Amino acid sequence: MPADDRLQLVRDAYGAYESGDRELIERLLADDFTFFSPPDPGIDRATYFERCWPNAELIEAYELTRLVEAGDEVVVTCEALKTDGRRFRNTEVFTFDGDKIRMVEVYFGWDLE
Repeated sequence: MPADDRLQLVRDAYGAYESGDRELIERLLADDFTFFSPPDPGIDRATYFERCWPNAELIEAYELTRLVEAGDEVVVTCEALKTDGRRFRNTEVFTFDGDKIRMVEVYFGWDLE
């Protein structure tokens, strides 16, 4: 799959969080999707939707400050604006299987002022 397509799929994933479009994120994730973050090391797709998806209600907007495609991965650094006005920065690694997101690793950043 061309890098531009994967970059767009990642943009679409963040857009799903901004708009609360669960249908879209469900289409983007592989059936065997796995999610990693410090509090959620290696959770499956169903657990991801239980624990992580509700955070979409807290996100106003993302600014993707870094998008780097490397093989089957896209590395993203993003700055988020929450609905309460607070901001934070994360770096995340998306691993693809064809046109589906198979895995996401989240490295929490810091709060921004």
